[in-house]
Amino acid sequence: MSTLVETQLDGLDAEKLFGSGSGLTFDDLIVLPGYIDFAASDVRLETHLTRNIRIKRPIVSSPMDTVTEATMAITLALLGGIGILHYNNTVAEQVAMVRKVKRYENGFITDPVALSPDHTIRHVDEIKEHYGFSGIPITEDGTLATKLVGIVTNRDTDFERDRSRPIREVMSTQLVTAPKGVTLSEANHILRTSKRGKLPVVDEEGRLVALLARRDLLKNLNFPDSSKDASKQLLCGAAVSTRDEDRDRVDALVEAGVNVIVVDAAQGHSIYQQRMLGYIKGNHPHIDVIAGNVVTQQQAETLIHGGADALRIGMGPGSICITQNMMAVGRSQATAVFRTAQLARRYGVPVMADGGINGIGPMAKALALGANAVMVGNLLAGTSEAPGEYFYENGVRVKRYRGMASLEAMSQAGAKRYLADKNDPVKVPQGVSGTVVDKGSLVDYLPYLMKGLQQAFQDMGYRDVPSLHAALWEGRLRLERRTPNAAAEGSVHSLVSYEQPRFGIR
Repeated sequence: MSTLVETQLDGLDAEKLFGSGSGLTFDDLIVLPGYIDFAASDVRLETHLTRNIRIKRPIVSSPMDTVTEATMAITLALLGGIGILHYNNTVAEQVAMVRKVKRYENGFITDPVALSPDHTIRHVDEIKEHYGFSGIPITEDGTLATKLVGIVTNRDTDFERDRSRPIREVMSTQLVTAPKGVTLSEANHILRTSKRGKLPVVDEEGRLVALLARRDLLKNLNFPDSSKDASKQLLCGAAVSTRDEDRDRVDALVEAGVNVIVVDAAQGHSIYQQRMLGYIKGNHPHIDVIAGNVVTQQQAETLIHGGADALRIGMGPGSICITQNMMAVGRSQATAVFRTAQLARRYGVPVMADGGINGIGPMAKALALGANAVMVGNLLAGTSEAPGEYFYENGVRVKRYRGMASLEAMSQAGAKRYLADKNDPVKVPQGVSGTVVDKGSLVDYLPYLMKGLQQAFQDMGYRDVPSLHAALWEGRLRLERRTPNAAAEGSVHSLVSYEQPRFGIR
């Protein structure tokens, strides 16, 4: 007769792993595999962004001026995450971005680029090179304030040798339009029956108010996981500084319809952060606030008592951040996430890992250590939805990416995040400027990341974020330290060459 042998659990629970007193990064640890009795497609990634806001995908874009403006925020919300609009701009500019996100309707372009009949085909070429499209509505003066008089497409310009010809000589004036207020399904029917590539939407005076593109309609028609509020508008976040002057910014953002505000500070454990939290919660109690950045339990508890609805965790682990080296202050990110999440769960406050997320693996580890979501900058910079133009560097197509504490960003408004005076002639950078490789469109890239995350959950043996967190806090999730040699063994090695996957290896 065989006898059952009581086996000892492999690995360590998180408390023992992090109890050594050493700071650990995501690369310093590995999650041991669990039992699989479900398909990766069964994994549900829905999570709490804040106490009151849930999103279908645990990904948030960083409020950096080379990462998140309206296009990024719209696309990320459509795909189930949420974008946090940067504040390295005027109040009016940030408010305009919020309004653009909030008034977005699937399939409709609500601020289309227009030209006038006096523009030339060369202007069409420039728009195509800049934006990637060439179907352009023509209004009387090239603005949305005057009547629509035509439309120009590739069919009108492809075989014209003289690119200086005025658009009035080549544009189509036999237009099929839809009235303002048309529904997406009605507009789609008009597009199908007219067999046109573009459908202008006009008001009673014939002025252009929106444009529907067949290509965008096919791409945007069905986003079942989109992040929306009770009014069925896309969720939108925006960042503000801790300075008193940004109270006016807060008021304007709330009036514009922002759903969540991030109080943005590199070191969030300050009287300034507490005052801004108090102002927002006192004057706009319906707005959820994400406070930070913090890395210790003491910092976290201060902000939770100050009214924070979520915490942003990380001080120095970002790819363009040099805070830990320059300031000698910060914390290793894996340790920071675990310890702050350990405290925050007592109050029912979600935490967000901000920094050190350079791929699917670190994303999965952050969630396994108690984070409810991850905030990413580098990972999304370089996508076509990120601000900035592509250019070539050493034969590689790249975009500019800079830290908000780089000298370049601080010369504008980035210094506000670091409690620095923008008029101070002496500036000490805590970040750098650089470039990141072209990653293509977020519409292709994010599903890849999320599919990989589902597969990571499957390997760990958990179907969703709550069950993963339950295993963490109950000690059932097992982990191990990794030596540098173990980390090297777990990556590509012993090859003369290899073919890089489409989105790279992290």
